[in-house]
Amino acid sequence: MNTLRIILGLFLGLFVGAMVNGSFIELGMKIFPYPNGVNFDTTEGMKAFSGLPLKYYVFPFIAHAMGTLSGCLIALLLVRTHATWVVYTIGSLFLVGGIMAVYMINAPLWFDILDLSMAYIPMAWLATKSKLAKTA
Repeated sequence: MNTLRIILGLFLGLFVGAMVNGSFIELGMKIFPYPNGVNFDTTEGMKAFSGLPLKYYVFPFIAHAMGTLSGCLIALLLVRTHATWVVYTIGSLFLVGGIMAVYMINAPLWFDILDLSMAYIPMAWLATKSKLAKTA
C-alpha cells in the first residue's frame, strides 16, 4: 500500500504542479499580453522573449514556483512514508523542465538564474517545512 501511495503521490504531484504552472502562465498572458512578435509556438517567437520589461517575467516565475510548491504539497498529502524523497523528486523533475526551458526560451540571464535557483528546489524544501510535512 505504501508503494501505491508513493507512486500516486509522485504522479499526482507532478500533474497538479503542471496544471498550476500552466494556469499561472495563462493568467499572466491575460494580464500582461505579450507584444507582437513574442510567440512560444515558434523558435523566432521564443527568441523575442528576451529584453521584455520586468512585468513579463513575474508570472513565469510565480508559475514555476507555485507549480512546484503545489505539486510537492499534493504529494505530501498522499505519501505517508518517504515523503521527503518524493517531494525532492518532484522539485528535481520540475527543475529539469526549467533547465530545458532555459535552452528553448531566450530569457535574460538574470531571470534564468533567479528561476533555476529559487523556483524549484527551494519550493520543495519549503513544502517539507509545512504543516503537511509534519503530519506525513
